[in-house]
Amino acid sequence: MTDSQRPPIPPSTPRMPPPPPPPGRSMPGQMPGQMPGQMPGSQASEATRQMPSPTIPLPPPASNPGVPPSMGASRPAAPPPGQRLGVPSAASNVQAIGRGKPTPGQPTMEQLVREAYDKGFSDIHTGVGEVPRFRNRGEMDTTDYPITDKDTFFSWLTEILSDADIQRFQETLDYDGATQYEFARVRINIFDTLRGPSMVMRLIPLKILTMEQLNLPPVFKDICHYHKGLVLVTGPTGSGKSTTMAAMIDYINSEMPKNIITIEDPVEFVHQSKKSLIKQREVGIHTRKFDNALKASLREDPDIILVGEMRDKETVNTALKAAQTGHMVMGTLHTNSAVKTIERILNLYEPDQQAPMRVAIAESMVAIIAQGLCRTTDGKRAAFHDILINTDAIKDYIRRGEIDEIEAIIPRCTFDGMCTMNQSLYKLYEAGRITEETALEMSPKPNEMAQILRGRV
Repeated sequence: MTDSQRPPIPPSTPRMPPPPPPPGRSMPGQMPGQMPGQMPGSQASEATRQMPSPTIPLPPPASNPGVPPSMGASRPAAPPPGQRLGVPSAASNVQAIGRGKPTPGQPTMEQLVREAYDKGFSDIHTGVGEVPRFRNRGEMDTTDYPITDKDTFFSWLTEILSDADIQRFQETLDYDGATQYEFARVRINIFDTLRGPSMVMRLIPLKILTMEQLNLPPVFKDICHYHKGLVLVTGPTGSGKSTTMAAMIDYINSEMPKNIITIEDPVEFVHQSKKSLIKQREVGIHTRKFDNALKASLREDPDIILVGEMRDKETVNTALKAAQTGHMVMGTLHTNSAVKTIERILNLYEPDQQAPMRVAIAESMVAIIAQGLCRTTDGKRAAFHDILINTDAIKDYIRRGEIDEIEAIIPRCTFDGMCTMNQSLYKLYEAGRITEETALEMSPKPNEMAQILRGRV
């Protein structure tokens, strides 16, 4: 009997033995003329290393209930703790931020966003040393969650931000951005305070409501049919400017073959091209500055340019120039009335520059819509407006600088689609949607509103 025909001697191993070699073949690592399993001296360890290891099925990895699954956000899910940063930064070492699962008893950020979305809340307020709160139709509602500690707060950040974004916040102490879940889009602002870092999240519905669903006046559709000029939607923060603007853009997108370019910080409502072609740019990601993107948009064959916010004189200058060169420009400002919007724009310029700017505004302005939100009797909210349409009479007053006279004309020009906030609030009161107390509270001129309610005006 030859060596290859002898029965194999099983190797001395505590684990599963390898299968015997077929007749006429040697074991892997077996020396010529050597008995199977016989390994002389120092060659034994080398031969053992060359032997194929038996395949042993491993059990599936146990799930970690403390680490939340993917939040459905636009950013990729963070890796497990200890593997989040390829190279630990000095800021992360100094800030022992505890990038792990949320502290026991705390919700995940997705749970907070889901709760706010299900209950119809508009904002989430969180911060170190504070209990999470919700903005419930204009009012702040507290929650039963425990006070947020630093580790929990930064664990929320790892759910919605990348490591580079977190490090940028630690360096600048401010952050603006947005993320998206499967059910809502969220605008994010993070800032530092006396107690520690805080965050405000604004919920933005994925579905864009139509002008009919928002009960907007019919003149809004007439404004959308202009081919050139400047349209401003103004109001304080949280007054629904973005929602109104998104409804107008969606109407144009559905009805007209236009090229629409938006410049926002950040992108809030996400539009899909329908009859129009829509391209959305976010400041800080797709462009560095509002003004640069606005200048570049003039060479991108636009029909309509949407500017998220007119923050400074350069942006206003470029917007007016675009409106005068045959484009439709839509933008927002933080003013409380249509007339004050004109004054706000003029006050950006020196006194000797205001006369030519009044001419530019008179020639390029289409409409100014000042908007506010009030709580209705059914627990929801409704918009009320101060609408200024740039008719020939209004142009003359703007050119002459008689801005105060415009305020007296608006109530008498309802046939042109104009109205004051008091007139808009009174319509809501007549329809039974708001109470007399709400009308007086939200009115910019409560004495006049009281006279209207008593039938004296």
